[in-house]
Amino acid sequence: MKQSIKMPSLNRPLTRFARISFRDLVFTVLPILFITILGIGAAYRFMRPAPPTTLTITSGPAGSVFQLNAEKYRKILARNGVTLKILPSNGSLENLNRLLAPSSGVDIGFVQGGMVGDKPAGTLFSLGSVFHEPLALFYRSGKPISLISQLAGKRLAIGPEGSGTRAVAMTLLKANGIKPGDATLLDLSGEAATWALVDEKVDAAFLMGDSATPADMRSLLWTPGIHLFNFSQAEAYSRRYPYLNQLVIPMGAFDFGKNEPASDIHLLAPTVELVARNSLHPALSDLLIEAAREVHGRATLLQRAGEFPAPVEHEFRLSDDAKRYYTSGKKLLYRYMPFWLATLVDRFLVVFVPVLVLLIPGLKLVPALYDWRIKSRIYRWYGILISLERALLSRQTTEEREETLKRLDEIETQVNRMKVPLSYADQFYVLRDHISFVRQRY
Repeated sequence: MKQSIKMPSLNRPLTRFARISFRDLVFTVLPILFITILGIGAAYRFMRPAPPTTLTITSGPAGSVFQLNAEKYRKILARNGVTLKILPSNGSLENLNRLLAPSSGVDIGFVQGGMVGDKPAGTLFSLGSVFHEPLALFYRSGKPISLISQLAGKRLAIGPEGSGTRAVAMTLLKANGIKPGDATLLDLSGEAATWALVDEKVDAAFLMGDSATPADMRSLLWTPGIHLFNFSQAEAYSRRYPYLNQLVIPMGAFDFGKNEPASDIHLLAPTVELVARNSLHPALSDLLIEAAREVHGRATLLQRAGEFPAPVEHEFRLSDDAKRYYTSGKKLLYRYMPFWLATLVDRFLVVFVPVLVLLIPGLKLVPALYDWRIKSRIYRWYGILISLERALLSRQTTEEREETLKRLDEIETQVNRMKVPLSYADQFYVLRDHISFVRQRY
């Protein structure tokens, strides 16, 4: 019976070789992966989070122009998967105060010019001017009046606290020398002010879209005995108060057949801005400006088509995202993709770009780094071998020579224990031959 013959002397050296050194491969790839992960982490660190799916806007009283516009915004944003919550208010001043108060939970709001004053509004920015908000001053009198100063001693409805109507009315009254004690000032607006004027409970009413409905104003235009005040000094007012604009209702604009009005009527109108906190996501900024274009971009009696929204700065700094939008339009992804998909792709690119820029070129370096790591281990032994050979060439005592040769034997033992990939076996055996050469020569 034949017995198999074991050949340990032949098999044992082969255990020193492997197809690949996984240890060296790991230590070669790990730094590249680590740098890539740092790049991805840095991108996430400086990138805004995904845009929220819910926004809150502070608008105005029920039925006001501010509230009606907010409803239109809500429908447009809903088409893109964003829910707009509408929070009613008394008007522009309350809207501004809510935007300035972090605890209010408000993200955006309509604010007319002249509201800021000395308030610290540095945390707010504008997405653009969105429309003019004309001030309509209706009065009851036997004959037309031409100056606001003629309202001294009258009963005046100037709007509630927190409304832009009240702020503008008080400014104009003060400019005409009418102080609170010089007239009876009533906190009435909208429908309440309209009926008070019709029922002769007040002599004049200041109305604006932030606290009154278009229906209220139309009803007063056609009520006998009630007149729409013509701001004949509108040019002077607009120069004194830069946030006020002069608008003109042309003769016959209401009714050509009856020629109503019988002459041009000058109005004063602050510009309303869409104001947001500086935490607003850039993607939502674009979406809101798009909605503003759809809502406010059409021609009306008091504006030309495409006049609004406009990148005009008044009391609020125009946001960088708004500037970019007005200059070059929406970001590329948002032009050709639905909002939700563009947002997803945009965030994916944050991960993909560091991988593309760091990982792929880094992986191309892996073979060279792996080769350098293996060869450096062999070259390290060559450096030790050269130093021993130089020692043997020098004049050594017998004891020193024996010690050097002993060190050479130790090196050969350690080299024989070294694990090397098969592709580097030729260099491994050349090293062993050189060790034997040095021993035999000296």
